[in-house]
This record gives sequence, structure tokens and C-alpha cells, in this order.
Amino acid sequence: MKYIYIVILLLGLGIEARADDSLEVEKPKKESWLKRTLRNFAEIDENYVEPQHYNWSAMLQATYNYDIYKLASDGQHNQKLTFAPEPSWKAGPYFGWRWLFFGYTFDLKNLNFGSNKQGLEFSLYAAQVGVDFFWRRTGSDYKIRDVDLGDRFKDDFLEGRSFDGLKVGITGVNVYYIFNHKRFSYPAAFAQSTCQKISCGSWMAGLGYLEHTLTFDHDKLEKLVEEAQEISDIKLDSSLMFNEVKYFDVSGSVGYAYNWVFAKNCLFCASLSLALSYKNSRGETLSNEDRGFDFRNFNVDGIGRFGVVWNNTQWYAGANAIIRYYNYHKDRFSANNIFGNLNIYVGYNFGKRKRYKQNQ
Repeated sequence: MKYIYIVILLLGLGIEARADDSLEVEKPKKESWLKRTLRNFAEIDENYVEPQHYNWSAMLQATYNYDIYKLASDGQHNQKLTFAPEPSWKAGPYFGWRWLFFGYTFDLKNLNFGSNKQGLEFSLYAAQVGVDFFWRRTGSDYKIRDVDLGDRFKDDFLEGRSFDGLKVGITGVNVYYIFNHKRFSYPAAFAQSTCQKISCGSWMAGLGYLEHTLTFDHDKLEKLVEEAQEISDIKLDSSLMFNEVKYFDVSGSVGYAYNWVFAKNCLFCASLSLALSYKNSRGETLSNEDRGFDFRNFNVDGIGRFGVVWNNTQWYAGANAIIRYYNYHKDRFSANNIFGNLNIYVGYNFGKRKRYKQNQ
């Protein structure tokens, strides 16, 4: 099974625009509206943030992916099911020019063709704003990690078993604004395109949109129960007996991020954002009269980012983790999804810019 995972990182668009050689030389002509907007948009305090010195970059990165999905009912038996695939490691090369960075990673465990698990992620870490786009389609390689179907069922009979009856699709975009962008640099921690020189933090605010599709074959799960313990009268709660659920999510978020410069060229970043999300959905249950999947309510979601990096402007190495939590809750049914990735990387910048050549 081959898992294709493509990451396109636009590294520090705003900061790169400020460091562009075309903006470094005073021109007698009046500055264009576009250049003036980019310069104001990307303005930083160089006492706190060191801009990028180079035009080109090459990097090797290894990525560890994880995904946990939990379903629960508040029906007759208060049943709970937790699913998670086997974690996977991927690795591959990346190559960038200024603010544009492309990469391709290969699944180190499953290199054969034919997998239906796919993922695409795109992130822009600029001085003033950030953008996340993610598109995920899981395969059918989930395993049952935890199960509670009632007092008569022994949970350990199913734990660890493969279950191909669950498929998840997620498409989402988040846009956020960094208030203290002149002194706090997100790209220093997650894009390696700048260097934070003095510890500093910033509040953030953002908007998000997400579409989610959950397909669940409850018949397959009931057959596994019968095979495991030869008990045919244990049934799932009606709110778990669905075919497909689709919902969309509109959210507003507030968060805080802090860059800690704990040694020369060394940085640790921690960031947490909480979002108030309005969810609207409808699902297909076993009974047409059972509308337990009508979501029209508010829930709290979250995203955490953590990174540690060493960067002397030419060489850099580090690791970062991004964790996303989405919560869907109704009186009779709830679904919780946690997914994210851990990246470990080492890279080299080259092709020094004219501004820094002159300062040598």
C-alpha cells in the first residue's frame, strides 16, 4: 500500500517580500500601490526578527502521521468505539526558491501501489497572516483501539482487530491574523525562513471552514462481535447504526503563540487556538424516522502547534508537531477526531541575496 502525502509550504511570503532586492534600493519613481502594500504588510522589527539571507533552500524531512477517531452514543447502552490506523512514517526531499517550497514524501512502510489513503496539505506562514488548507481521505486500514458495548461484552476481544468499515474524508481551510507580527515570527518556528532573535509572543484571531464525511458500516462491526464471542443478540445503539454522515463547520478562533529563544540560534514555539464552531449536518441512519444525526449546534474545537528549531541562517534543523481536534456532539451521538503530524527535518540555504553579500 502506497500512501501519497504532498506538502506545499509557502515560506514567509510577507517577510520575503520585504527582503526582496527590488525593495531595498530607493527609486526616484513613486512606489507602486502593490509594492507599498507588500512592504507595509510584511514590516518587521529586525531587532527581534532576522530576515532570510538566501534565495534557495534544500531540505530532507521525515513525517510521522497519527489519526484517532472516537464514536459514542448516549442511548440504551452508552456505547463507545475508538478507531485508529497504524501510524506511518514518510520521508522525502524538499526544494525551495525564496517563499516557494515544494516537497514529496514516500511512505516508508508501505511502498506498493494501490492505497486509497491520500492527503494534501498547504500552509502559508507569513509575517502578518497564516493560512492552512488540508484535504484528507483515509483508507480502510483502521483498527479498533478501544470498545465499550455494554456489560455483557468483553472489550479485549475486539481491541487491536482490523476494521475496514470506517472511512473518513476531511477538507478544511483556516485563516488567522497575527497581531504582534513585527516582533513575533511564526515562519521562524515552522517555515525556517526567518530567525527569532528575542523571545516574544502574540495573540491571534482567525476564521475557518471544514467539510467532513464519515462512512460507517455497522453491519461489519456487529459481525465482528458475533465472531469474537458468538453472541448474536448484542446490538449497537440506534444512533451508531448509520451509513454516512456529512457536515460542515464554520468557526471563529482566538489563540496565543510564544517564541522562546532559549539559546543562540535556538527557538522553541508553543501555540494554542480554540475555536467556537457552528456545525450543520445530516446523516443516514438505519431508520428513516431516526434523525439522531441532525447537527445544528455549537462546539469547541482546537489546534496546537509546537516546534523546536536551530537555525544559523544557512543551516537549520528541528522538529515540529501540529495537532488538530474536532468535536461533534449531540444529545444522542458524539464524534471526536484528533489528527496531526510530527515533522523532523534538516536543511541548507544557499545563494546569498545581494543585500547580505554587500554586508560581508
